[in-house]
Amino acid sequence: MLKTIFENVEILDAGSEGKAIARVNERVIFVPFVVPGDVLDLMIIRKRKNYLEGKALKIHKYSDKRQEPFCEHFGTCGGCRWQNIKYQDQLYYKQKQVADNIQRIGKIENADILPILPSQNSVFYRNKLEYTFSNRRWMVDGKVEKEQSQEDFNALGFHLPQMFDRVLDINKCWLQADPSNAIRLETKRYAQEKDLSFYDVRKWTGFLRNLLIRSTGTGDLMVIVVFRTYDEDLIHGLLDHLLKTFPQITSMYYVINGKKNDVITDLPCKLYAAESYITEKMLSFKGDKNIAFRIGPLSFFQTNSSQASVLFRTAGEFAEFHGDETVYDLYTGIGSIANFIASSVGRVIGIESIPSAIDDAKENAQRNGISNTRFYAGEAEKILHADFFHEHGNPDVIITDPPRSGMHEKVVRVILEAAPEKVIYISCNPATQARDISLMKDVYHLEKCQPVDMFPHTQHVENIALLKKKV
Repeated sequence: MLKTIFENVEILDAGSEGKAIARVNERVIFVPFVVPGDVLDLMIIRKRKNYLEGKALKIHKYSDKRQEPFCEHFGTCGGCRWQNIKYQDQLYYKQKQVADNIQRIGKIENADILPILPSQNSVFYRNKLEYTFSNRRWMVDGKVEKEQSQEDFNALGFHLPQMFDRVLDINKCWLQADPSNAIRLETKRYAQEKDLSFYDVRKWTGFLRNLLIRSTGTGDLMVIVVFRTYDEDLIHGLLDHLLKTFPQITSMYYVINGKKNDVITDLPCKLYAAESYITEKMLSFKGDKNIAFRIGPLSFFQTNSSQASVLFRTAGEFAEFHGDETVYDLYTGIGSIANFIASSVGRVIGIESIPSAIDDAKENAQRNGISNTRFYAGEAEKILHADFFHEHGNPDVIITDPPRSGMHEKVVRVILEAAPEKVIYISCNPATQARDISLMKDVYHLEKCQPVDMFPHTQHVENIALLKKKV
């Protein structure tokens, strides 16, 4: 069936992985960069056990849901795959994704799913981006001229989907506000001028590996450069140049990563200049004061700051606090939700597996004069047990915001044993959220869900679920 061509196929739906869905001869076909309602010819490029993957060859009829993509890298870059879909239609398919998962995986019919909350900003909404240096630039037109120099093969940008060794060189990214693009472009220009070697992921050679840029609504800016080896003169030369060129940088770090993977959470981040953290501010749930969040180089914070406030406020509204509750905040990160709701409850117990994040959470509480939060480092499935509840109190409400993989099965069991009146489940993956809700449905009723768009022009959607204990 490979290289088989089907003609005049209508795209029926949008898929959860950013690809659109067609169906031919009862077989599901996933096709990237097309829009529901398009009618096209497509070629099968890959056969899987339960589905096919296709590529659009010619579009005969364009969907009325289409819009013109605004990014020059659309169609090659793996991000922002829904740029060619009108924003209101994006919201429709995200809402549908939540409903489909709750029904199909969660086995819950007729769930009360509130209308999705749109993002306040549809471009330049991210507060964190990570770029990769590579000496194997993806040639968009497929052409390689013999006279091209090594510089022409260098890239500073994003990995191509499913291609670990190819990086798309980015000219302008619409995800993070200036000076993010300027810093990336100047870093590459300086590196090439000084003949600094870009990383080769196949040979594990090269000096420059990654560039991370973090920003906040307060105007703070953190830059982290990851090198493969330590060379004092070369490192200082690049970092000093960036600090001089961009005086608005408020925090500068570097990391030495000699490993074969790009993960730096297990490596020391060396503060090079200025502050050791940047600060984001958010009005507390009670509305009585601004909460300042200290964000370090490895801290997790919601990548869409303005929508994070919407997300946290909605979670607080779902909980309907009376003022004296004991709340457990699982996967608390830097204590964002815990400190946000602290003035509205009796006390909050935050649990997080990353010790440095717990340090930030404690510091954030202290800086904001919050005295009714307690934070503990460790994996929730190991920390939460009868003795812990006896010491810190049984939860009236549990708020959980796990990673995309969802909650550990042991955590689900612990929640069922603790049996709080309410569970507020925040998730960036409706599929794993629905799976976990299904595991709890004998004890808890899904009262309602609130989808929130945190990532415009992508297939990703955040969802808040309110679970109430059955009588």
